[in-house]
Amino acid sequence: MEITKVKVHKVDREGSRMKGYATVTIDDCFVVRNIRIIEGADKLFIAMPSRKVGDDKYEDIAHPINAETRAMFEDKILAEYNNPTEEE
Repeated sequence: MEITKVKVHKVDREGSRMKGYATVTIDDCFVVRNIRIIEGADKLFIAMPSRKVGDDKYEDIAHPINAETRAMFEDKILAEYNNPTEEE
């Protein structure tokens, strides 16, 4: 599996930890939208798209099933987020 395209939309909301959204294309044939870019206590991280399933519960719609794949998504998305040539 290869991530073939990453598109980031940066968000600037005062007081929000949400820094943007990413759309990831895998092998030029499968797309995952609405991956959130969140500012954590000491670094940025990603949160996979989810839906509300109860009063206070959410479940991921799509997510990596191992740490290696999660790291690949996070590395590619955050590299694009930090790319100075990224259009805002």
